[in-house]
Amino acid sequence: MAGLPHNKLALDPALVRLGNMIQNRYKYFRWTKRTAGVTFMYVAVIPTIIGYLGYRTDGLWDMRAKRRGDIMAER
Repeated sequence: MAGLPHNKLALDPALVRLGNMIQNRYKYFRWTKRTAGVTFMYVAVIPTIIGYLGYRTDGLWDMRAKRRGDIMAER
């Protein structure tokens, strides 16, 4: 019983390694062409596309819900 942990469940070594890797990820990060491209996509390209679509469709649809007294048909 000397090598067993004090709790009743034994820790999975793969999960322990995964947890250590996640905690120490910043120590092993390097800027590469791939990481720079992915970062640029998430920081610049995707927000630009969402902003452009929001700007182009602003006021295009009336999203107000029907209220009492409104007719069911739009036109």
